Amino acid sequence: MNNQFRYTAPADEKPLDNLVTDGGYASIFRTVAFVGDSLSSGEFETFDPEKNERHYYDMFEYSWGQFAARMAGFTAYNFSRGGMTASEYCDSYAAAKDWWNPALKAQAYVIALGVNDLINAGQPVGEMSDINPEDPTKNAKTFTGYYARVIQQYKAIQPDAKFFLVTMPHQVMYEANPDKAALADAHFFQEFRLFIGLHLGDFFFDLGGDHQHLGLHTEALTDGVLPLLESGVIDNSRKTIMQTI
Repeated sequence: MNNQFRYTAPADEKPLDNLVTDGGYASIFRTVAFVGDSLSSGEFETFDPEKNERHYYDMFEYSWGQFAARMAGFTAYNFSRGGMTASEYCDSYAAAKDWWNPALKAQAYVIALGVNDLINAGQPVGEMSDINPEDPTKNAKTFTGYYARVIQQYKAIQPDAKFFLVTMPHQVMYEANPDKAALADAHFFQEFRLFIGLHLGDFFFDLGGDHQHLGLHTEALTDGVLPLLESGVIDNSRKTIMQTI
């Protein structure tokens, strides 16, 4: 990849002083599909103290994709589910949900997969040679093979689509699994990797009041979250996975 196309943040960058609150250039799209796991499905976690049980629910209307859609004026498709892996998506789930249907083709696809593949499922990372450019169904059964298949199949459905690939949390790649850190520098991701940042709006302010010990399950830290972090409403103390994220 030519270095002139790499994005390098200036040393004095102050992103909180330049927040995009109106959808920004995302408004050029009319349809955007969000492919991913709990980080893009608006998953909520509840805890039943009497039964000592935790339950998880996909609440698409609270996903950052739907917030972006309301801000920028496009239609968002939630092709996501908590716990999703690229392998399950390709092997069964997308077909069962009819998400390969050409009638649902989008102008852009935001793909956020990998945490469950590498951490929970122990999927081999793989390499570029795992990708069959002629037939994605023949890709190797590795994370790289399945991830590429998602892109290949949607590219076949919508050849002109733009793809935004969301990188995984550094905690996952470097701290929890240093042996898999090479993935972040793999040629596949150097060629395709893009950063997407979205502002969630004022929804988080509505979670104040009597709520305590909320956990934040997203990498999209915005100005709407800061007051709840500062006041201790969000403290991640009861999260069971990745408390520091």
